[in-house]
Amino acid sequence: MAGGRFLRYIVWRLLQAVPVILGVTVLCFLMLQLAPGDLATVLAGEAGGASPGFIEELRARYGLDKPLLVQLALYIKNVAVLDLGFSFRHNATVASLLAERLFPTLLLMGSTLLLSVGLGVLSGLFAAIWVRTWRDHVISLVAIVAYATPLFWVGLMLILVFSIRLDWLPTSGMEDVVAFYEGWDRAVDIARHLVLPAITLSLFYLALYARLMRATMLEQRGLDYVTTARAKGLTERQITFRHVFRNALLPVVTMAGVQVGGLLGGSVVVESVFAWPGLGQLAFEALFSRDYNLLLGIFFMSACLVVLVNIVVDIVYVLLDPRIKVGT
Repeated sequence: MAGGRFLRYIVWRLLQAVPVILGVTVLCFLMLQLAPGDLATVLAGEAGGASPGFIEELRARYGLDKPLLVQLALYIKNVAVLDLGFSFRHNATVASLLAERLFPTLLLMGSTLLLSVGLGVLSGLFAAIWVRTWRDHVISLVAIVAYATPLFWVGLMLILVFSIRLDWLPTSGMEDVVAFYEGWDRAVDIARHLVLPAITLSLFYLALYARLMRATMLEQRGLDYVTTARAKGLTERQITFRHVFRNALLPVVTMAGVQVGGLLGGSVVVESVFAWPGLGQLAFEALFSRDYNLLLGIFFMSACLVVLVNIVVDIVYVLLDPRIKVGT
């Protein structure tokens, strides 16, 4: 019975995601129409100029001469059947470009989440255990510095130290394509290229989770259930790891789900610094080339990822806190 209710809850959340993704798609489409210029003017400019008649011909060829609502209706109709259009800049379908760049982005985001949440939770936990000691002050100071440091500066400094000075790690890219590695050797090569981008993108969020975990741990330790546990004779270690730690994880899990959208935004900077072939770099290129079909496809994919991660967060909530009942 519980399993059936849990399955119905997941299906219901997926159905709720449909209007959210539709709203994001419509909003992004309308906002892009406010940007100056379009694909026709960009192509004409790259050709060294064109007559107004030729520009109008280009707009008609790409469907840009139709009224705005007609363009929006056609786009939503295509998205409903997962037809994200064609990128004339790359001479390929948007779906194929997204499929090609999705794995690098998921790899970078997944590594960043694991690194930032894992180390952030541990740092916050130890800071709360060592509260008001020199260890707590050191962790808090490092977290504040990491939080305030710009990502692009961190990336450039890591390249300068570990790539140029020490020659330990590669400077850019996802793998050494000219080496033709296969199997385990290729996995190791990708991991070496991943180290610097993942560390750069993780530092900001690691500091955020560390501060949040420390504050939540201290708040939980002052609640009544902790006093009751002490009265029952439980040791501080048992109270911390059996009760306080589990409850303190809930806000961190919430923040991790919310920060997925921020990870996608931050990856634009990191992917540009390290030439990482993900969706962020693709969006940066599409923006300057006025490749609106590709941009809309990236926004659609990003919205789907954010909604999916938030559904996973809700499921983790149920697993962490048995007091939360699905369907109630």
